[in-house]
Amino acid sequence: MGSIFTLIARNWQIYSPTELPKSSNALKLGILGAAKIAVSVVIRPAKTHPEVIIQTIAARDKQRATDYARKHGIPQVHDSYEAILDDPNIDAVYIPLPVSMHREWTLKALAKGKHVMMEKPSVANATEAEALFCSPLLQKPNAPVVLEALHYRFQPTWRYFLSLIDHPNVEHAVASAKLPAYVIPKDSSQLRYEMGGGNLLNLGTYPMCVLRDIMGAEPEECTRCTVRRLPPPNELCDEAGEATFRFPGGRTGEAISDMRASSFSFPTFDVAVTHKEVPVEDGELPAGQSKGRVRKLALSNFMMSAAWHRIDVEDEFIVRRSDSGRVVRRWTKKELKKIYTFRDAGVDQPGKPSWDSFRHQLEQFVNRIRVRDGSGQWVSKEDSLAQAKMIDMAYEKSGLPIRRTSAFVP
Repeated sequence: MGSIFTLIARNWQIYSPTELPKSSNALKLGILGAAKIAVSVVIRPAKTHPEVIIQTIAARDKQRATDYARKHGIPQVHDSYEAILDDPNIDAVYIPLPVSMHREWTLKALAKGKHVMMEKPSVANATEAEALFCSPLLQKPNAPVVLEALHYRFQPTWRYFLSLIDHPNVEHAVASAKLPAYVIPKDSSQLRYEMGGGNLLNLGTYPMCVLRDIMGAEPEECTRCTVRRLPPPNELCDEAGEATFRFPGGRTGEAISDMRASSFSFPTFDVAVTHKEVPVEDGELPAGQSKGRVRKLALSNFMMSAAWHRIDVEDEFIVRRSDSGRVVRRWTKKELKKIYTFRDAGVDQPGKPSWDSFRHQLEQFVNRIRVRDGSGQWVSKEDSLAQAKMIDMAYEKSGLPIRRTSAFVP
């Protein structure tokens, strides 16, 4: 009963946070576009961050922006995206626009000296990623901070899970992300090719990034990619896909994603990792015997671990005769872990069990702007570029075209 009460209380605090007073030098953030996702990514997390004020919003339809601001307690509405960027009182912007518009508005924001958090995926393809993340605007001293919002990475749960992995000795990994069909409607920009739509680019970016984290390396090749296409006129978009990648050392990883799974299913975000057998020192073994270990790891709900998750650790130990390799005995040790704060993970960093992935992400975004060390968890420019290249690999193998480069010229 106690654990159920804790679960309910924690989730209540996540979705109904008590707003904290703001510091005198709090960062003022503007939102480009009245997107629903902004509530989860910045509006709600900012309530418990004393150094962030959601100051303004703009949308193509000003009335929509006005209604959105009134609903979410945003004090100011600007006439346009440009007006927000021209406002000297705005320190940073969040960009939840369709992917096809990310590069344009990120570059425009950086040119005005604004820090930028952009919704994932950062851009439509590796060509755009190169143009954005290698821009001179980001090479100059004291350049603005830019972050691709791969929010799952900032969780203490994910940090702990990675600490259990022996990267060079991973044999195989599977990462999957599935959403019921009702979550993303058929007319969503995420399913329109000309707007940077497609499952591999949008939802699929998460399991692909998870594989890169697990391997601690970049893929050498996408060896297989099958997709389920949408019917005309959106046949250039996939709504589901499975891709297999080869990593250095012969390691393999599978990324599975489905933006329109059964409406009777639940959102699922799972990871499973199998290691090669590695030798284990054991001074109590008789002469002529050796000991090995095969580790299997699983994490349920890697995306939103604050709501609920579980980490399963299974270590199989094998004792063999050194001369013949014959198995003398084997046994398995299983553990279940739950990590809701950095302190749970043995890390001295702030946080509460009710801080979800977006709240942790906002914490590190502010730390970067304030030039503070923070947790060290981040998505670098190089990281985002490598991620875009991996997604292009998958599209090339699938037979679908790489997502279109926008016509914007800086």
